[in-house]
Amino acid sequence: MNEIKKPINRSRIRQLVGKEYFILKRKYHWLSSGKKWATTKGNSDFKNLVFEHSSMILRPLKDVDMYLQENKRKNLEIAISQINTVIIKPNETFSIWKLVGRPTKRKGYLEGLILSQGQIAKDTGGGLCQLGNLLFWIFAHSPLTVTERYRHGFDVFPDINRKVPFGAGATLSYNYIDLQVKNKTKNSFQVNLWLDKTHLNGTLTSKNKVNALYTVEERNHIFKQQYWGGYSRHNQIIQIEDLNGQQTEKLLVTNNAIMMYNPFLNE
Repeated sequence: MNEIKKPINRSRIRQLVGKEYFILKRKYHWLSSGKKWATTKGNSDFKNLVFEHSSMILRPLKDVDMYLQENKRKNLEIAISQINTVIIKPNETFSIWKLVGRPTKRKGYLEGLILSQGQIAKDTGGGLCQLGNLLFWIFAHSPLTVTERYRHGFDVFPDINRKVPFGAGATLSYNYIDLQVKNKTKNSFQVNLWLDKTHLNGTLTSKNKVNALYTVEERNHIFKQQYWGGYSRHNQIIQIEDLNGQQTEKLLVTNNAIMMYNPFLNE
């Protein structure tokens, strides 16, 4: 239980070829899946607040140049312009990459922070994982159903100033590592995103009032030393729906990650 194989370091060429293969595979899926995608943007008729959240944009990280954090702000600005006010109607699926498209220099994206095989790196459009993290946390507090979500296979940074449980987010990589939710309700929802001087902000609003209250809990959080010497981290993220005092629990995600720092040393 909670066993993780020792990571394989793949060559740069293998990574690039593999990435383009999965990008093409995902594009084919978009065309052939038959899903109804959420693409319509709307006005301010959605007055019922379901959940709201914000996360700090410029967060100093060990061994990370601050210019990459500054560039992240620009990357987020471009990406959220493609998502803000989108409506998720009944039976529609929301996909970050279906809305945002490929982040390229031509579109104005800058070099930002990414994680590659557990190591800090940089690439055009880096930093958009913050968008995935924020939206996952918002969707986790709603009746929308998370149908696709990934997290980094590595835990790179210690829990300094962490406001949400470990693993309560979603990593992104165009376009096959996506965050998708499906609206299986009869209600319609709207995603609202904006930046201020310090934070990325988001709300989920609904056309009709949502009667249930949604909370999220972390459970079964453990650290474990693997047979090959490294440490790993594991937990589960549980959604609790409270409807008129009747509670229903649902497992949202199970997280298993290789730690890139010693969990028993003070940072």
